[in-house]
This record gives sequence, C-alpha cells and structure tokens, in this order.
Amino acid sequence: MSFKTEINRRRTFGIISHPDAGKTTLTEKLLLFGGAIQEAGAVKSNKIKKGATSDFMEIERQRGISVATSVLAFEYNGIKINILDTPGHKDFAEDTFRTLTAVDSVIVVIDVAKGVEEQTEKLVEVCRMRNIPMIVFINKMDREGKDAFDLLDEIEQKLGLKVVPLSFPIGMGYDFKGIYNIWEKNVNLFSGDSRKDIEETIEINDLSSSELDQLIGDKASQTLREEIELVDGIYPKFDKDDYLNGQLQPVFFGSALNNFGVRELLDCFVEIAPKPRPKHSEERLVQPDEDKFTGFVFKIHANMDPNHRNRLAFIKIVSGEFKRNTPYLHVRHNKKLKFSSPNAFFAEKKEIVDISYPGDIVGLQDTGNFKIGDTLTEGEVLNYKGVPSFSPEHFRYINNADPLKSKQLNKGIDQLMDEGVAQLFTLELNGRKVIGTVGALQYEVIQYRLEHEYGAKCTYENLNVHKACWIETDNVKSEEFKEFLRVKQRYLAKDKRGQLVFLADSAFSLQMTQQKYPNIIFHFTSEFA
Repeated sequence: MSFKTEINRRRTFGIISHPDAGKTTLTEKLLLFGGAIQEAGAVKSNKIKKGATSDFMEIERQRGISVATSVLAFEYNGIKINILDTPGHKDFAEDTFRTLTAVDSVIVVIDVAKGVEEQTEKLVEVCRMRNIPMIVFINKMDREGKDAFDLLDEIEQKLGLKVVPLSFPIGMGYDFKGIYNIWEKNVNLFSGDSRKDIEETIEINDLSSSELDQLIGDKASQTLREEIELVDGIYPKFDKDDYLNGQLQPVFFGSALNNFGVRELLDCFVEIAPKPRPKHSEERLVQPDEDKFTGFVFKIHANMDPNHRNRLAFIKIVSGEFKRNTPYLHVRHNKKLKFSSPNAFFAEKKEIVDISYPGDIVGLQDTGNFKIGDTLTEGEVLNYKGVPSFSPEHFRYINNADPLKSKQLNKGIDQLMDEGVAQLFTLELNGRKVIGTVGALQYEVIQYRLEHEYGAKCTYENLNVHKACWIETDNVKSEEFKEFLRVKQRYLAKDKRGQLVFLADSAFSLQMTQQKYPNIIFHFTSEFA
C-alpha cells in the first residue's frame, strides 16, 4: 500500500469519561468487534476471572480502576484503529490531558443514570479548546436512567456541545427493547442475553410499516415514531465537516456491557472520524503526509515488565515514516539515536514493528534519554507544544523507610517522576524531597510501585503548601531578587528540570509576596518560554 493510503486508513482516538461510566468496558467491546480478543473481561466482577485487557498494572486489578493510559491497536474493515484508553479518575487527570495531545478525535462516554459528571466537563473543555472532534456514547441503556431528550439537553447545556443523535433507544431499563439506528435506518433488537457475541440487525427503511409493530409491540413502536419525528424536528442534520471542525457532536446510545449499540458506534466512527491531522510545533505547522519523519513523546511508562527494569517512551508519529534501525535526531539533546526494537501495542502484549505511519503510537525502549514532550525528527529542529505541568494540589515530604535501600528509592522516584506520575521538588534549604500530586490517590500508587517495582519503602509527612509557582525574573542580579531569595529561603525549591519554584503556604502569603516583589513573575504552569 502507498504511503498516502496508509495515512488515510489510520484512526487514532482517545476514550474519555468520568470514572465508572463504562470507558474500559467500551474499549474491551470495541476490541471484541475488531476481532482482537475472543472474550471480553469486566473490570469489576468477581464472577468473571478475566481482567480487562487494558488494565495491566497490578494495582488496577486490585482496585478495579484504570490508572495508566494504555494503548491498543486493531484492524477493522481495513481500517487501522489506535485507541488510547485514559484513566477516568480525577487524581490521574494530568495523564489524560497529556494523552489528549496525541489523539485526532475522542469518544466521550456518559452514564445514562448519572448524566454529565464533573470529570467529563473538565475533559470536554480541554477537547473544545483544541477543537478535537467528539462522538458521544450514552452507556448503560439496559438500566433505569434519565429520559433520552433530557440527557441530550443536559449534554448541550453542561458541555456546551451541539448534538445530533445518530441512534435512538427504544425504551430503557426494564423496558429496553433495542436501538433504532438513524444513521443506517435499521433496528437492532435487544434480547438481554449478553452471551450472544454480536447480534443481528433488522433493516427497516420505513418507520410507518406494520413490521415494526410486530417486532416491538404497538405501544413501543408508536412512542418510537413520535420520538424520531421529534428528533428530526429539533436537531440539525448531521454534517461531516461541522463534526470534523469540532462544531457538531453525533450521539449514540447503547450498553457496552451487553455489546449493544457498540457496532453501530464503530461502523459510523470508521466512516466519519478524522484521519491523522496536522499538528502545530513552535516553528511551523507539520502536515502528516510530509516525507520526513517527526514525532513526540506524550507518555513514559517504567517497568512494563517487572522482571526487566525497562522503560518505554510512547511516541505519537506526526509525519513521515518511522523506520526501525534508522538514526533520528533527539532535538532536546541534539544527538542521534536509533532504535532496534520499536514496539506496537495491544495492552501489555507488544510486537516489534519495522515501519510505522502517521497516527500510529510506537513504544521505544528508553534508558533515560526521554522526557515527556521531547521531539524526534530526521534532522529538522522542531518542538511540539502542549504538554504542560500544572501546579500540584497536594504536597508531602517523602522519607526513606529503609536506610539500606536509599539507592533504589532515589532511582524509583526519578523514574516515576519522568513518567509524569507526580512532580518532585527539592528544597533549597536542606535538600529534602517533596512530592506534589494532582490527587491524593497518587501517593498510594507511588508507594505501591516503589515497593513492588523497585524494592524500596517510603513514608510521607504532610507539608502545608497552597500552590507551587515557577519563578521568572528579568534580572537575577537585582537587589529585589536577592532579597526575595534571602527572605523566602525556607519556601524555595528546584523542580526536576532545575527551575526555581516558590512553595507558597497560603493564598494570602502568595498575594503578599507578589505585591512585595512586583518585578518577579509567578507562573502556575511550567510551560513558559
């Protein structure tokens, strides 16, 4: 196949939602339809002993939540699909924001009973800022929940989206009969028998035909006719260009657990979702069909295999072909590296690939060369933007609980921070290490992984910090800056890159400091050039 054809058959997307809306389950079912797995596992069920394919870290299996973003690839109808399954839990939001820099479109999963939840709002806001095309999947239709029209209104109001239903439920919960597929004009009946892998659909081109009454009963068919008439009246017609520009969002209904409505979603997705899109670097806009390879690191994962201390850097390919054993320029270090075993993924299963195309995600073995946001090219100096660090919300001292293992502890902390699990600050005054995270659950994950992957034990001590601010000044030699360094010595630290950080202990003291030193700039994210 030609280079252009390969690009055109790639679809790379992320799945986002609030925890428990069924994101990981939907990922599993998409793989099932893609023929990539034979039997789907549930995330939280003691009856099924098989865990979900995308949750491969031990702590995820114990807790029944997804902690790391995992990458899965499969083929469906001649289209190569790359899914990035993101953690829904808000304590891991930063990982999700970074992943959104690597996708071309997004599927938003919403729970029919709970409607739009807080985490969904935050993530959708990030997608809207970047005009990422979104498809909405309303999940768990086999349970009692909100009325379909109320839900659509809620999505429009709370998320600020303009929706178009492309499928519509026939009843819900106990009365759930199936889905009418507006996109393909057919009816998909629900038997409630989840053992049936993939169900048959019945084509109905004319909703007024008596065939519908025989299938679902007079009352349900009458309701469906009225509802579809309403849908036609209220909502705009689907327009692919509006969807691709992020101005219109198609909506599907279904139940991922029962394989229901998932095929409709996938068929439509393959047809309308964007192929790899151009991406802005600080220097210029890069098109996917350029000859020269470029790509960037959006995630680093240490210890994919606990028996070998290995780190993988996940690279999203933006343009050109990435070939095995070819030297590429690591822009930040300004040195050439070549990779003998680049991996393509299927959760924890990896295979070595000789050539990858724009839209693909490749894992490179890393000995500590990469940081999140690094760019690789064939020689051109490019820097891809959009992978910031935010000020953490929680701060704790980290102490070594086993003096004989200090080397392991330091190595473990270093590698986990490179992964972007949390941020490390070293106090200027006494060199103590402080870990800052977005959510409190991360401390548990760090402690667990230090012990199980590095054999090091740590304890934490609370530290009263309100915000971490990155410091910028025009004149390092000014009296004002020297005084700031002297007076605030107790509150100063360096981050992992050696940038100076001010750890303010309260909102009030931050405000007073800003007033007292007007020529010093306090930043709340680390991304200022």
